[in-house]
Amino acid sequence: MLSTYRSTALPEAIQAIVMNAQVDSYGAKTRSNGCANCAMRHTCMPSELSSGDFVKLDTVISASRNVKRGEALYRAGDAFQSIYAVRVGSFKTVVIHRDGREQVTGFHLAGEPLGMDGISAEAHTCDAIALEDSSVCVIPFHLLEILCRELKVMQHHLHKMMSGEIVRESGLMMLLGNMSAEERLSAFLLNMSTRLAARGYSAHEFNLRMTREEIGSYLGLTLETVSRMFSKFQKQHLISVQGKQIHITDIDGLKKI
Repeated sequence: MLSTYRSTALPEAIQAIVMNAQVDSYGAKTRSNGCANCAMRHTCMPSELSSGDFVKLDTVISASRNVKRGEALYRAGDAFQSIYAVRVGSFKTVVIHRDGREQVTGFHLAGEPLGMDGISAEAHTCDAIALEDSSVCVIPFHLLEILCRELKVMQHHLHKMMSGEIVRESGLMMLLGNMSAEERLSAFLLNMSTRLAARGYSAHEFNLRMTREEIGSYLGLTLETVSRMFSKFQKQHLISVQGKQIHITDIDGLKKI
């Protein structure tokens, strides 16, 4: 259940729904701290929010859920109830083909949204699987819609997130359709570098939580091709690889591929 905290700053409509709303069917728990104290707030929330806005937001986003490595946050076909913000850890989204093959459609880091695939059909269209022990904030979508009507900055932020999903999917289509294997892996590493740097991590040295096979599935490449490209980049002194740890030694060289 959502927290029973009430605030006179919230519209009565939200207060009434919050008292009775189910977060989701997975047993989410009340959050121990709110958005204002979260290290990811500058990544997943608009910077224009005031302290009063955070009070309203925390009444809506009042639950979190822990997901162990390899477990599903949600599955394709599950009823859409909430979107999620990755608080700690990372996820992959996958589509299972009729023959059982798994197609990775995205990798999601701390501060990024999950679950927006379910908005149009009111059911999720993919599985979201934790790549490591992770935690998400649960955002009941019907409550978020009500809050967006009061806080225009949140409405704008929701539109930006939806637009970001469209851009991400169109970028993936271009990646799979028009790029060579070298270009695909280079683009992937540069994208990870940029996203991690935006979260305060090193842009040049990081751990890849996904396997080479998962990277290949995402990039439309075989495991053998991915491994060969990593070896090629290392021989060209573009990167240094130790297991899942990547050190980009020539970021300009990667950009030129």
